[in-house]
Amino acid sequence: MRLFAGIDGGQSSTVAAIGDERGRVVGRGRAGASDEVGQGPESTRMHDALLGALKAALRDGALPPETRFESIVAGVSGYQGRVYGKAPVLPAMHVRLMHDAPVAAAGTLGAGGGVVIVAGTGSVIYAVHDDGSSRTLGGWGFLFGDEGSAFGIARDALATLMRAQDDGDQSFVDVAARVRELFGTATLRDLVHAFAAGEITREAIAQFAPIVLASPQFEDMVQRGAGRLARLAVRAIRGGAPARVGLCGGVFRDAAFRRRVVEAIHAEVADAEVAPARYEPELGALLLAYRAAGVRVDALHV
Repeated sequence: MRLFAGIDGGQSSTVAAIGDERGRVVGRGRAGASDEVGQGPESTRMHDALLGALKAALRDGALPPETRFESIVAGVSGYQGRVYGKAPVLPAMHVRLMHDAPVAAAGTLGAGGGVVIVAGTGSVIYAVHDDGSSRTLGGWGFLFGDEGSAFGIARDALATLMRAQDDGDQSFVDVAARVRELFGTATLRDLVHAFAAGEITREAIAQFAPIVLASPQFEDMVQRGAGRLARLAVRAIRGGAPARVGLCGGVFRDAAFRRRVVEAIHAEVADAEVAPARYEPELGALLLAYRAAGVRVDALHV
């Protein structure tokens, strides 16, 4: 039996899926974050996460740990053609590392063109044209962009709390108390120092996003994030991508945020088809692994 694997390497976690030659998913596994943002040449972050997720998927499928694959495709957040730390050696005849946006697009859009909005810990918009060409918008990272992502929403809300403290604005006192409880810090300044020291990670900061999304006090800020994602998707459509938009990532689990993005897109492109992703990103990577090996799989059996 020939086996194939797809891996989605994100800023919070890495997920692998194993499929047989008929498109049946036989195992899934999870490991830690695999992006290399802020990592140096001694980092094993990507190596450990990709192999860890793959080993967990082998265990889940009751497959031998020494299993070799026909093809493996791994999409990693922020990957631009170079591994800065320890390079992962994946057990397959054909291995391809790529940015995670094409992986998300494969799971969301299938073989056709369109636009995928990814809003997880980070955010990016990826457009695929009918001629196969592609374009990336956003995806500038946690420091310069990531609007509408879990980290971006949490970051902007925390900045609002810090400004309110300086201004003596008491309307955010209750939320600030929840922040200190969530992160285990005595003050907001302690939170800043802990983040700068690497004691609180970007993934941890992103966990504040659900609280922000549920708070009416941050409604205008959340609307700006949703509006930015929608504007970039509309720009991609007006740039020639088909008016099919897929929504991918954990932030879209929030129904109100999802509705904001959909309404903002329809306000500009009334006939745009907007829908949740058909498959999770790791399954998109699995579909690409089949294609890389020349195996036709029209649908996955999950």
